[in-house]
Amino acid sequence: MNQPNADDEVYVRVATIGAARGLAGQVRLRLHTDDPRTRLATGTVLTTEPSAVGPLQVTSIRQVQQHWYATFDRVTDRTGAEALRGVVLLAPPDEGEPEAWYPHQLAGLRAERADGTLLGTIDGVEHLPAQDALVLREAGGQRTLVPFVTAIVPVVDVPGGRVVLDPPAGLLASEQEPDEHGEQR
Repeated sequence: MNQPNADDEVYVRVATIGAARGLAGQVRLRLHTDDPRTRLATGTVLTTEPSAVGPLQVTSIRQVQQHWYATFDRVTDRTGAEALRGVVLLAPPDEGEPEAWYPHQLAGLRAERADGTLLGTIDGVEHLPAQDALVLREAGGQRTLVPFVTAIVPVVDVPGGRVVLDPPAGLLASEQEPDEHGEQR
């Protein structure tokens, strides 16, 4: 997520541009939204990270099997498409999306077990290749990445200021046993 100043709107990741496809400027997208048809609809203008690349206006979007492809205004050839690789597409948050949370909403939430035991505080979200992960600052100060999946994060209660974690054994740094040198594993 970009870091706008206090006067700017907060933006969220919608997609990351991947490899060029073909010769006419089409690119493959790695999605960060559950609603690509709406968030990346033809005519949508998206902010970019880095900002110097954009804004980009979507001229086409399509799904081929499990992959999504897009073209953008003023990107008409493979060279232009290749120059976009790695660019993050940003849009204002859609607060009406059910079961959707954005990094700015999660940062600062209390992390606890179902019984209320405090585990720490959520510092933010990291967007990893396989899935998103919550960045947990454990009560002892350790930084732990927690896979943001329902099995491990069954409750996200933004109005209540908390997330409930059900971490598997060994995930939390505070629960790891020291090795033969006395260091945490």
